[in-house]
Amino acid sequence: MTDFTLSTDADGIATITWDVAGKSMNVMSTAGFAELDGLIDATLADPAVKGIILTSAKKDFAGGMDLNIIAGMKNAGGAGGIFDGVMGIHRILRKIERAGMDPKTLKGGKPIIAALPGTALGIGLELPLACHRIIAAENPKAKIGLPEIMVGIFPGAGGTTRLVRKLGAMMAAPFLLEGKLSSPKEAKAAGIIDEVVDPDQLLARAKEWVLAAKPADLVKPWDDKGYKMPGGNPYHPAGYMTFVGASAMVHSKTMGVYPAAKALLSAVYEGALVPFDVALKIEARWFTQVLMNPSSGAMIRSLFINKEALEKGANRPAVADQSVKRLGVIGAGMMGAGIAYVSANAGIEVVLIDAAQEAADRGRAHSQDLLDKGVKRGKVTAEKKAEVLARITATTDYAALAGCDLVVEAVFEDPKIKAEVTAKVEAATGPDCIFATNTSTLPISGLARASARPDQFIGIHFFSPVDKMMLVEIIRGKATGDRAVAKALDFVRQIRKTPIVVNDARFFYANRCIIPYINEGIRMVAEGVEPVLVENAARLVGMPLGPLQLVDETSIDLGVKIAKATKAAMGDAYPDGAVDAVLFALADAGRLGKKTNAGFYAYDATGKREGLWDGLATHWPVAGEQPDLTQVQHRLLMAQVLEAVRALEAGVLTDIREGDVGAILGWGFAPWSGGPFSWLDIIGAARAVEICDALTASHGTRFTTPALLRDMAIKGETFYGRFAKAKAAA
Repeated sequence: MTDFTLSTDADGIATITWDVAGKSMNVMSTAGFAELDGLIDATLADPAVKGIILTSAKKDFAGGMDLNIIAGMKNAGGAGGIFDGVMGIHRILRKIERAGMDPKTLKGGKPIIAALPGTALGIGLELPLACHRIIAAENPKAKIGLPEIMVGIFPGAGGTTRLVRKLGAMMAAPFLLEGKLSSPKEAKAAGIIDEVVDPDQLLARAKEWVLAAKPADLVKPWDDKGYKMPGGNPYHPAGYMTFVGASAMVHSKTMGVYPAAKALLSAVYEGALVPFDVALKIEARWFTQVLMNPSSGAMIRSLFINKEALEKGANRPAVADQSVKRLGVIGAGMMGAGIAYVSANAGIEVVLIDAAQEAADRGRAHSQDLLDKGVKRGKVTAEKKAEVLARITATTDYAALAGCDLVVEAVFEDPKIKAEVTAKVEAATGPDCIFATNTSTLPISGLARASARPDQFIGIHFFSPVDKMMLVEIIRGKATGDRAVAKALDFVRQIRKTPIVVNDARFFYANRCIIPYINEGIRMVAEGVEPVLVENAARLVGMPLGPLQLVDETSIDLGVKIAKATKAAMGDAYPDGAVDAVLFALADAGRLGKKTNAGFYAYDATGKREGLWDGLATHWPVAGEQPDLTQVQHRLLMAQVLEAVRALEAGVLTDIREGDVGAILGWGFAPWSGGPFSWLDIIGAARAVEICDALTASHGTRFTTPALLRDMAIKGETFYGRFAKAKAAA
C-alpha cells in the first residue's frame, strides 16, 4: 500500500499524487516521506521528465504531519533522534527546492509545482513552500496555513524559515505566531501562494506553468546572491523595529508560559542572520528543544491526540448510528438560538420553539445575523445562508416536534419549568425520541424524574456563545441509557464540536472546577489582596481571563443565583460565605458585570473595559502586606485542579483525557500545561501534595490533598501512567 503514486504523460510531465489509503485527509508519515523521497529521486533522474506536479487525489491536499513520526523520533534517540529526523525532512524538501540544479550555477533543475485542490495545513503547506510555485483551486471552504503553534509546537519542517524569507518577519507573524488560516484567495493576497484557479483547471494550469517555466523561475529568492529579507533583517533599521515589536507582542500574548512561541521567535531571529541552510539547522535545533519540553508534549497529547480521539467517539457506547435527522430546540434565548444555528449549519432540520412567536422569531433571527456576518466576510454564500435559514422553523406549537429524534431543552434554570417542558415534549414526540436538557448546574437525575422515559433523558451542556465554544459536556444521569449517550455523542460530532461524557453530580465537571477558581479570586479580594495582583497572577500562569474579569463576563447576578441554590442544597456545609459577601454587595449596588457596564471592572459607555473599579478598595481595603505571586498562582490553580482530581475520585469524571481536553476547551485552563492532570504530571504528585499541604495550613481545608493524589505521590505515579494504562486494559 502506497501513499504516493507517480504517472508521467506524453509531454514529459510527471504527476506525483498524494492519496493515503483509509483516510479522508492526507497526513504525512515516515513511510510517506520515504516514498516521496524515492519518487523525487526517480523523476529528477529520468531524462524523459521535464517537470513535476505534486497534487492530491482527495478533495484536500493534506491535514499535516502524523504526530507519531515525532514520537518515533523522540523514542528512537531523544533530542538527537528528533534533530536527526527533522534534518532528514529538511534534506528531502531541500532536494525538491533545488530540483537537480547545479549547486554553483543554480541551473539545470526541473520545475516542480504544488497544485492544491483544497485544505493544506502544516506539512501540507511546508511541502508546497519548497516547490517552485504553488497554485490552489478556488475553494472558499479550504484552509491554508501553519497551525502548529496551536498544539504547542511550531512549523519545524522549514515552514518557519521559508515563510519568513518569503513574506518578511512582520507579514509572516500572524501565520506563524497565531496559526492564522486563510482561504486560497486570502493566501494569495498575503503572498503565501502564487495563483488561484478554477478547480476544473487546476492540473491543466499546473502543467501549463511547468512547460513554460524558465530557469530563473526555479531559483528561490533566498538562494539568489542578491537576496534581502522583506522588511529587513534584524540589524536593518526597519527590521530591528519589527523584531523588537515581535518580541514584545509574543510576551504580551503568551506571558512567557508557552515555550513554542519563544522558540519560534528565536529560530526566526537567529535564522535571519545566517545563510538559508544554516537557518534550517537552527530551526531544527529550536524545534527539538520545544519537543523535549514537557509542556509541548502535554499540549500535543491533549489538543491533538486526545481531542481527536474524543471527537471520533473514544468513549461512545457500542450502539448503532444515532445521527440526528430532525432536532427540536425548546427555548429561543441566546443558548437555544445558538444551538439551533450550529445544528442547521450542520445540515440538521430544526424546530425552534418558544412561548411567544416573537421570541421564537428572534431566535431564528440570531442565525440570520450570524450568517449575514459570514456573507460580509466572504465565508458564506447567499445560497448557503438561504439553505441554513430554511432548515429552521420558528414556532410556538409543540406539535411541530413530530418526527424529531432529539429534543434539546434550553429554558430557564428552574426545575419546575423544565419539568413542564419535559412533559409537553414527550407528549408531542415519538417513543424513541431522546430528550436532552441544557443545564449548567442542576443534577440530571433529579430533572429526569419528570420524564416518563428516564433512560432516554440526558444532559447536554453547551457553553456560551454556542457558535464559538468548542466543548460540549454530556451528562449521563443515573437512569440514562447507552442509546441516549450515543445519540448525544453523534449529535455533537455532527455539529463539529468536541464532547466529554461525565456522570451526574451538581455542577458536573466544568462548573465544578471553574466556580472554585472564580470564588478563590473573589475570596482574595475580601481578604485584602490587591485585585490587580489576583488578575495578573492568573494571566501570568496562562489563564485567558482573571477570575474577576471572568465573573464580570458571565454576570455577577448569575453568580448570586448559583450561590443561593448551592447554599440551599448544602446547608451548614456551604463553604463560600466570604465570597457571597462580596458578590451580593456588588449585586445590591447594581454592579452585575459587563452586561450593566459595572462590576469588578469599570466600563465606558460603549462597554469597553477600562480597568478594575476604584470602589473595590473602598469596600474591601487592600492589606498592607501582600502575598507573593507564586502563592496567589498556587491558590488559583489548585482551586481548579483539586476539583478535577475529586471529580475523578468520585467517578464524575471517568477519563483523564476528557478532564484535560474539557478544562482547556471549556474554561481555558492554562493550555500550555495540557490540562489539570497533565499539569500535575509535569510538576509531579509529590510536589503537588507539598503545595496542597502548605495551602491547607495557611488557607483552610478546601486545599486538603485528595486521597488519590497523596497515594500517587507515595507510589511515585503519574496520572497518565496510572489511568491511561488502565483505560487501555479496559
